[in-house]
Amino acid sequence: MSEKVLVYTAWPYANGPLHLGHIAGCYLPADIFVRYHKQKGDQVLMLSGSDQHGTPITVKAETEGVTPMDIAQRYHEDFLKSWDKFGISFDLFTRTTTENHAKVVQEIFLDLLEKGFIYKNTMQSPYCGHCKKFLPDRYVEGTCPHCKSTGARGDQCDNCGKPLNPEDLIDAKCKFCGNKPEIRDTDHYFLKLSAFNDQLLEWVSKQEHFKPNVYQFTKQYLTDGLRDRAITRDILWGVKIPVEGCDDKRIYVWFEAVIGYLSAAKEWSEKQGNPDLWKEYLQNENVKSWYFIGKDNIPFHTIIWPAILMGYGKMNLPYDVPSNEFLTLEGKQLSTSRNWAVWLPDYLERYEPDPLRYLLSINMPETNDADFSWNEFLRRNNNELVATYGNLVHRVLTFTGKHFEGKVPVPGELDEQDKQLLELAKKTVDDMDSSLSRCKFKEAIRAAMSLAQESNKYLDTTAPWKKIKEDRERAGTSLWVVINLINTLKTVFNPFLPFSSAKLHSMLGFEDKLEDHGWKYEEIPGGKTLGKPEPLFKKFEEEIVEQEVQRIREQSGK
Repeated sequence: MSEKVLVYTAWPYANGPLHLGHIAGCYLPADIFVRYHKQKGDQVLMLSGSDQHGTPITVKAETEGVTPMDIAQRYHEDFLKSWDKFGISFDLFTRTTTENHAKVVQEIFLDLLEKGFIYKNTMQSPYCGHCKKFLPDRYVEGTCPHCKSTGARGDQCDNCGKPLNPEDLIDAKCKFCGNKPEIRDTDHYFLKLSAFNDQLLEWVSKQEHFKPNVYQFTKQYLTDGLRDRAITRDILWGVKIPVEGCDDKRIYVWFEAVIGYLSAAKEWSEKQGNPDLWKEYLQNENVKSWYFIGKDNIPFHTIIWPAILMGYGKMNLPYDVPSNEFLTLEGKQLSTSRNWAVWLPDYLERYEPDPLRYLLSINMPETNDADFSWNEFLRRNNNELVATYGNLVHRVLTFTGKHFEGKVPVPGELDEQDKQLLELAKKTVDDMDSSLSRCKFKEAIRAAMSLAQESNKYLDTTAPWKKIKEDRERAGTSLWVVINLINTLKTVFNPFLPFSSAKLHSMLGFEDKLEDHGWKYEEIPGGKTLGKPEPLFKKFEEEIVEQEVQRIREQSGK
């Protein structure tokens, strides 16, 4: 029986292109999860959008001398192109600058204000005398008071992941002029997080299916005790505060952006012609919601957003927050500011998406940080995709086309080895079903590649190219077995490698959509006409490793 599944991903800041850290952190695992559920026949809704407000945008705009909207729209369009080329299948990828989003944010703001969960208070905020303005979070940099890491921003420390306020920083400096800011009083609105501490702790304590890093981080944070946080800032770019006397202030992005999960659902419903359709996903107790994020976003999805939902009521809390760890690049921390990154648009100009989807899946930072290297990219592509999987497909389909008139051979009686391999195919489908349902993506794709390896061993053992000379029926039977193993590989690799799986589906003689066949073992009958065999993957020359590493060094100035 099909079920409804709600999938969200973190909203990328529209201040730069996507890099491999973004993809491995949340977008690829979310897409794999969605494709798997759609293949099972479930009703899946996957939503996200560009985070177009806040200081990351204004910092970039001031640096380039353009408007924040210029920056936001430029990278939003860039995101859309990347999703399409890389095969990330959103039902809606919107943005936080829509009228719909502002309306939903303001509605929740006023609701929490009326209930006393938002209140006005005076706070101290850094003011730059040289720049003549209050400095929002990312305009201030300094040393983290918790882990003592330098380079922490006024909103969060990337090293330890803890949210910060600008005034918390040690040796704080203005990002633009370098002067030490003075602390001045300014009036702002606060979210009463302290009111939800016990309720959140009780809720999180029951989420034993959370990843250990998510569960432990959140529980420790709540055990330490929550402090109320300001949800407005002295800035002119963002959602307007729906209260008189706040013309020079805006709602702070960390409060506003997570509400995008609701505003996106409402926008999607409007586009379906049914304004209340979102309720079937967000208010139905039988529908589970998954929030795919990177580990730097854990507190916003296990503390901030649930607190807002508890105060607002009316909606389900997150079911799971399958956060991934970080991806490093060539053994070094990936850094957008230092340009030490592989940008997704650049990659897609030179290579097909599936080889990267494969590497990031089988080397996904699910429980520990993982490293991307071009040498590993070359090795995985040539040794596993090309030599193991692609070569299996090409030699079997080519040989079958030549000796059996392009049709699947009609099998004779199956021997014990044949039966064992077909049972392994069925077991792989079931095992991967279990792994994917629990967001164990590395475990799942390794099972798929293991089946490809066993298929090669079977083919080498049965050697139909030799058997064809003395026992045509036996040769045809072994080919029929391998073709059905290949058909299974097409199915189980599809969430990870959708482009090559669709290509293989056509090569196996199907004219419909692969997804319509479901998530199951399916035998191809003898006599079915096959399509024209073509190589599934392209082998890379060793020279690309040095070329790509040099490209990174040049763009980063190292």
